[in-house]
Amino acid sequence: MRLGSFLLAATLIRLVVAACMPLSADEAYYWVWSKALAPGYLDHPPMVALWIRAGTALAGDTPLGVRLLGPFAALLGTLLLTRAGDDLAPDRATGSRAAWMLNGTLLMNAGAVVMTPDTPLLLFWTACLAALARLIATGRGAWFLAAGAAAGLALDSKYTAALLAPAVLLWLAVCPSMRPWLGRWHPYAATGVATLMFAPVLAWNAGHRWASFAKQGGRGGDWHPALAAAHVGELVIGQLGLATPLLLAVFCVGIWRLRRAWREPGPALLLALTLLPALVFVQHAVGDRVQANWPAVIYPAAALAAALVGVPYWRAATALGVAISALLYLQATASPLVLHRNLDFSLIRMAGWDELARDVAREAASQGAVFVAADDYGLASELALRLPGPVIGVEPRWALFDLPAASIAGQTGLLVRSTRHAGLPERAIWPGAVAIGQFARGRGGVTAETYVLYRVLAPRRMPAVKLPQAG
Repeated sequence: MRLGSFLLAATLIRLVVAACMPLSADEAYYWVWSKALAPGYLDHPPMVALWIRAGTALAGDTPLGVRLLGPFAALLGTLLLTRAGDDLAPDRATGSRAAWMLNGTLLMNAGAVVMTPDTPLLLFWTACLAALARLIATGRGAWFLAAGAAAGLALDSKYTAALLAPAVLLWLAVCPSMRPWLGRWHPYAATGVATLMFAPVLAWNAGHRWASFAKQGGRGGDWHPALAAAHVGELVIGQLGLATPLLLAVFCVGIWRLRRAWREPGPALLLALTLLPALVFVQHAVGDRVQANWPAVIYPAAALAAALVGVPYWRAATALGVAISALLYLQATASPLVLHRNLDFSLIRMAGWDELARDVAREAASQGAVFVAADDYGLASELALRLPGPVIGVEPRWALFDLPAASIAGQTGLLVRSTRHAGLPERAIWPGAVAIGQFARGRGGVTAETYVLYRVLAPRRMPAVKLPQAG
């Protein structure tokens, strides 16, 4: 199959999968962001909220609306990667091979149908890589400015994009033919462009006591050396899953073989964009856990590295990756397999939310409750997306959102709490809370999570906000 035909088919399949899969709790949380647009949020910069706002404006407050831009971002990112490969090695079909391999990874296939900050991050990171490859091919300094703009948009997507700056600086400093650029104005102007595009996020943090920087940057100070081996092992296992095993091996072989050409601008760029982030993540794993998706930014350059040096068996590795991704698409939409809950990602994150919301709505009506509250942001967001009445968020994080305050003092409501939370509801917030029932969400007889419902009376001075309902 030709690459173009594959990408067209893949995009159509991804749109169908995006429409059929229920939203995960994180996606529902980002949907709440899209209803309260701001230059920043506690967890991440605002790009994912902007993308969801655009998608829901076209397709409504539906799974497809939330995820609409994801399949098209994967398509555009693949085309940019192909262009980058052709610029680095125009006579070797490097771009098409890299595109095939990247689209064989579970990371790419999952990111195309699940809307998270990694989805826009991967697109804009790849756009920056493509602009730098174009700089190598043409020698025109204007491509530095394009790279700076892409880097700024990547920073507006996720703070991981901050790794671009030291990687590019390392590339310019180490590669002999690129070193003269350090004496020209273009790289510094590019830095200014990226900073200007990131300025709204900086301003938001400055006005909110640097809350987002403190949350994300504070992880770098964690230090648990006794768990270093376990954390590094988890990092490796996570990449085996997201890259798929054979493609991870192909990527690693490609990076290893490319080391001999580190003085050439193309290979040096790919080495800088893979090895420096990899070292950062390994260093972090020595101190604390690294989420499997964090190294997503390494994959585009790793695919190009493997394609550039011609690692054998890449077709077989890609075919296996596509087959695994197809199986997971099928499981997430049709659920033909009954798996243990710990082995079924779609069960844990996505299954049973509609049924849970119906159970909660029915119980609220029978109890005469005028509101439903949740002290977990994901649960609150899923309920807000589905319930017709007011859903109240009571976590401190909601104070950072531009959402209306809830006028529920003295009124009866329901509090929904996962059994994962130990103990009873906090008495200072919910005095006199009474457990009235328990519900589970799941699929095919397999329980993903269990929740306890409490009848509560809202205190007079409870800090609470009203979450948006789907339109």
